[in-house]
Amino acid sequence: MTPTREVALEARGLTKRFPGVVANADVSLRVHRGEVLALLGENGAGKSTLVKMIYGLYEPDEGEILIKGEAVRLKGPRDAIRRGIGMVHQHFQLVPVFTVAENVILGDEPHQGPFVNMRKARAEVARLAEEFGLQLDVDAKVEDLPVGTQQRVEILKALYRKADILILDEPTAVLTPQETDDLLDVIKGFADSGVSVIFITHKLREVLAIADTIEVLRGGKAVGTITPAQTDAAGLAQMMVGRTVLLTVEKVPADPGEVVLDVVGLSASNDIGLPAVRDVSLQVRAGEILGIAGVEGNGQRELVQALTGLRPCRADAVTVNGQDAKDRSPRAVHAMGVGHVPEDREADGLVGGYSVADNLVLDRFDEPEFARFGIRNRGAVDALAEELVGQFDIRTPSAQTTVQSLSGGNKQKVVIARELAAEPALLIAAQPTRGVDVGSIEFIHSQIVAARDRGAAVLLVSAELDEVLGLSDRIAVMYDGRIVETMSAADADRARIGLLMAGHAASES
Repeated sequence: MTPTREVALEARGLTKRFPGVVANADVSLRVHRGEVLALLGENGAGKSTLVKMIYGLYEPDEGEILIKGEAVRLKGPRDAIRRGIGMVHQHFQLVPVFTVAENVILGDEPHQGPFVNMRKARAEVARLAEEFGLQLDVDAKVEDLPVGTQQRVEILKALYRKADILILDEPTAVLTPQETDDLLDVIKGFADSGVSVIFITHKLREVLAIADTIEVLRGGKAVGTITPAQTDAAGLAQMMVGRTVLLTVEKVPADPGEVVLDVVGLSASNDIGLPAVRDVSLQVRAGEILGIAGVEGNGQRELVQALTGLRPCRADAVTVNGQDAKDRSPRAVHAMGVGHVPEDREADGLVGGYSVADNLVLDRFDEPEFARFGIRNRGAVDALAEELVGQFDIRTPSAQTTVQSLSGGNKQKVVIARELAAEPALLIAAQPTRGVDVGSIEFIHSQIVAARDRGAAVLLVSAELDEVLGLSDRIAVMYDGRIVETMSAADADRARIGLLMAGHAASES
């Protein structure tokens, strides 16, 4: 970026309050023409609120927005679009049965008399796709496209509406490594053509690869503006959380023991009865972490639910330490020594209105230690809670505080503490660090490794490939409900795993 470039968009002192919380406090930023500005911060840092004000979804309580030097008041997304701002949301807003061209023009169709001029629309969409290097078949139905290509359709929708300021909200969240690299190349091409890009993410590697300028938010405030040349991943992490953070997982080589989890030929359906898990076989041994890599939606959720008793399944065998665990209730599975960190802590891991202490014994409340003759032993529950709050660094005013009042990272620590305190023989951890800050990620990773080192078998399911690569001793890649290949983590290659995640056969990759 050169200092003489035109300022495309400027935010001055933006503040947004909601009942009981200040989401943004006096935040300013500036994006130049043809610049990629990375907006970096953890969940809850205020990134989404900030860009929603820029896109007209929220009106700021204080401050002003300037587009090409002109102060504007955006009354909604239509105002923003009219002024050249486009936004690609993390969750796609496409009509699956429509073609690429039909999705792109939807709501802004060219007409010839009373009819939509599809010939003109197709030609314009094809021209834009070629101009910006998006490589799209304008006649393909969206439902037949891979996720990475669907995202390009979303981007093309904004460009079709003549956006020259493009906001991308966590654009790589559901992409394979190759799709991510392709998208980063496309974004660089946008910048070279003069489009200004605000790139929202929490992934440090991508920020350093793509950004001209990095704006870091923490606790709703802007804490620094920096360039990739002036920092590294460790420096950015420190800006995000306010302290030094260990970004690599420290662990000694695994020393696997006997098979704890043995799964043979497991299949399961999704919520609407379609096949989701197809003939999966796997083993996890004591003292090792088996990580399952894959783009979300390839059967990982259904596999975890089947193994933990939350979903019926068909299988030749599912055993935990030799005990039959197929189609048992969650309670029976837990009694076999299985700990479960669910992917959705709010829905499946915690009772928000209960105290931290009560949540820490949710699956043990009737054990003799915590109940006598059906009456809760309050003293034992509170004593355990005090111990675990300290051991797992749960930041809470007290163990009697309701868990719903905690931050996401501390809620997740409550789940991790509860599941590991029982010293399970098998820990099934699904998305264990989703929605938590970098500092909490560091701590949770250390606890999972410590469980492995104590002899637990760990089945890790994560959409974050870096997490799978960093924690696992062996890696199984899941695609379309099947385990397509299992490999030693020491031999794992990011590019090869990415191809497998995208559905390329092992022999092809």
